[in-house]
Amino acid sequence: MPRYAQLVMGPAGSGKSTYCSTMVEHCEALGRAVQVVNLDPAAEHFSYPVMADIRELIEVDDVMEDESLRFGPNGGLVFCMEYFANNFNWLEESLGHVEDDYILFDCPGQIELYTHLPVMKQLVEQLQQWEFRVCGVFLVDSQFMVESFKFISGILAALSAMVSLEIPQINIMTKMDLLSKKAKKEIEKYLDPDMYSMIEDSTDILKSKRFKKLTKSICGLIDDYGMVRFLPFDRSDEESINIVLQHIDFTIQYGEDLEFKEPKECEEDKSALVDEYFQDHVDE
Repeated sequence: MPRYAQLVMGPAGSGKSTYCSTMVEHCEALGRAVQVVNLDPAAEHFSYPVMADIRELIEVDDVMEDESLRFGPNGGLVFCMEYFANNFNWLEESLGHVEDDYILFDCPGQIELYTHLPVMKQLVEQLQQWEFRVCGVFLVDSQFMVESFKFISGILAALSAMVSLEIPQINIMTKMDLLSKKAKKEIEKYLDPDMYSMIEDSTDILKSKRFKKLTKSICGLIDDYGMVRFLPFDRSDEESINIVLQHIDFTIQYGEDLEFKEPKECEEDKSALVDEYFQDHVDE
């Protein structure tokens, strides 16, 4: 039987650990067994039980304190992840060989791991060899995405991970529970964005003609190919959590022996749930 994995990615502070703990609690309430593996060698504490912790293999602090290496925080983390890539046998032993595993991998936030370093791609390939169906879950802080330029930056970060890892990816706006009603209403347009409208809204801000042309090209690429969409994640709302989990489960075909809806119909239903979530929370 297949095994299932979520690679929980995103910039530092985007809420990866909080997402993992929230998803574990939600799945426990549903009677589903979900495990978490910490892959951040610089992590300090967790609000969830860990199945395996990369710090048992190597820690950033140890690398930084090594007189022969003399790495800083970022260099130390890259060294740790490359060391991890050369010791996947540790992860294999930690995971065991239980069928129907569903594991969340809480990943580091350094963007270089998903842009020009091969470590995470190697991890994906290794998991697939171990019969895991892998889905990328890319998180961005909704408080960071309420302005068009920041939103475009977030999209490019998500696209970097998609291109690098070549796996299905669900993009999520976290910390929706921290937004005001006005901000929630404003951010709704960023979930399924019209990039050309964003260019028009930003015309007065863009002074450089070259920057305008570059921004228009980026927005056109995103809009024409429809490569990035976001789901809202409100950890205080069970419906919001369930919508995200349903999307991910459908992507990796979790429980495929059960009767699944047709993809188009399923997507329409979930889109309706997202609309209903915003209607309920903005009107409150």
